[in-house]
Amino acid sequence: MYPPPNGSTPGYPNATPPRYVMLRLPRVTPVVTYVLMGITIAVFFVQIMTQYVLGQDLAAAIGMKVNELIIGGQLWRLITPMFLHGSILHIAFNMYALFALGPGLESYYGHGRYLTLYLLSGFAGNVISFLFSGNPSLGSSTAIFGLIGAEAVFLFRNRRILGSMAQRALTNVIVIIMINLMLGSVSRGIDNWGHMGGLLGGTFFAWFAGPLFRMEGGSLDPQIVDERDPSRALIVGVLDFAIFATLAAMKILRGY
Repeated sequence: MYPPPNGSTPGYPNATPPRYVMLRLPRVTPVVTYVLMGITIAVFFVQIMTQYVLGQDLAAAIGMKVNELIIGGQLWRLITPMFLHGSILHIAFNMYALFALGPGLESYYGHGRYLTLYLLSGFAGNVISFLFSGNPSLGSSTAIFGLIGAEAVFLFRNRRILGSMAQRALTNVIVIIMINLMLGSVSRGIDNWGHMGGLLGGTFFAWFAGPLFRMEGGSLDPQIVDERDPSRALIVGVLDFAIFATLAAMKILRGY
């Protein structure tokens, strides 16, 4: 039998009660999120104005994902659709999702890494849509799904630091992903391939380049630090882009 610990824990008169420490994760002002929202909303105003003045949504005509035009050399259409929307309801839903997810992720990722995550997710979603869907498409939901995947990875990889709340939040995120994918598979007009591509591209980047926190300083002065070197995000980002760019190039070279 081992002797009881020293202190004043009930049952052990001399046992010391446990000491709880409040840990604060890194926080930054979500400048990139607000800029992305501002650009997207400004582009939507251009869409409305050109439709009203010219009778045509000029921005969508130039930038939405159209497979035949991408094969014909208009490669920017693999990027620009994430800044275009088809209706007020469409942009309102996506901007709400970006406002809900973006600030937290940007705080943990930092500005540059978060922007890379967003753009890569949108690009990956448009590439997968290009590969598997012949329908024209537009919308930032490709990038939004990448943020959702990154949120799930962040909660899972940092579950020891985050504690019990991580499991509950992760369960909620997974449920949201499954519900949205199921709705996309049975609803007309929803580019589910784009959603899955964005989810895949964002999850890949988040798993290999997202923040991985550890606690330093002991119980007296605990601090949270990110184990990931900043240069890792650049390497993983280039690899992520190269994978999806290669997939797109293979289809373009086939010509169909």
